[in-house]
Amino acid sequence: MTFIAEAAGQRLDAFLAAMLPDMSRSAVQKLLENGCVLINGKPGKKNDRINPGDEIQVTLPEPKKLDVEAKDIPLDIVYEDEDVLVINKPKGLVVHPAAGHNDDTLVNGLLFARADALSGINGVLRPGIVHRIDKDTSGLLAVAKNDLAHTVLASQLKDHTMARTYEAIVCGSFREDSGTVNAPIGRHPTDRKKMCVTQRNSKEAITHWEVVARYRGYTHVRCKLETGRTHQIRVHMAHIGHPILGDTVYGHKKPELGQDSQCLHAGILCFRHPRDGRPVMVMAPLPDYFECVLKKLEKL
Repeated sequence: MTFIAEAAGQRLDAFLAAMLPDMSRSAVQKLLENGCVLINGKPGKKNDRINPGDEIQVTLPEPKKLDVEAKDIPLDIVYEDEDVLVINKPKGLVVHPAAGHNDDTLVNGLLFARADALSGINGVLRPGIVHRIDKDTSGLLAVAKNDLAHTVLASQLKDHTMARTYEAIVCGSFREDSGTVNAPIGRHPTDRKKMCVTQRNSKEAITHWEVVARYRGYTHVRCKLETGRTHQIRVHMAHIGHPILGDTVYGHKKPELGQDSQCLHAGILCFRHPRDGRPVMVMAPLPDYFECVLKKLEKL
């Protein structure tokens, strides 16, 4: 893959970390050590400074082959046609295989239920997966059943025409009834597993929110994504002083109201059908865990 630098003076390793957010810092350094990164045709070093217009070529090593097995994992398929299916993912289910989760993911379940009807664009580890939601976020996830559908849906994600609306319970009270968080998100400078609001090596991130209900010390909000950055709602809500209840990564470090993972649910997914362009809207009701928290809040 090839990138064209836009800013002057940035270190090469920092530039790569921003351009390859799914790679760890050590993986980026290994690419440089192994001569897999060229600046204008010459091998790059981690402390090289780049200039506007520099061409950075990155050759990624062949991924390690993992045997991804089909597994009978119950899937709540809430919409399906010949091109697309939409799954209502439960909290706690990892989307695709990764370290520590090789045979207990949504992908394993997809291979069991629809092995012959998944796009191959994302390879064997992520067949049909167009976008992801966190392990501990529940809700709607679109899956492409062929490469045409995958290409069109991915394009809608890129140009922000795929609309995703989330329900969340956040800490604290809002004076306003609605608002917008427009704050760029990038990799955390010291913790590679986290994201943060930053001007450095970041991408535009916009979240619109509105109050659904107010409780003592907490608020039920509805968030609509205009962009889709990693952990966007979690980072943005924490950034404005209202971390999501149960989010011990970006919010309060101790569990509250019995929640040790975020109360965040992808409740509405809207897109244009990849074959004929008709609008499709899929909705998923609030899951039991979310309703249980709301009942606790009503008693406070």
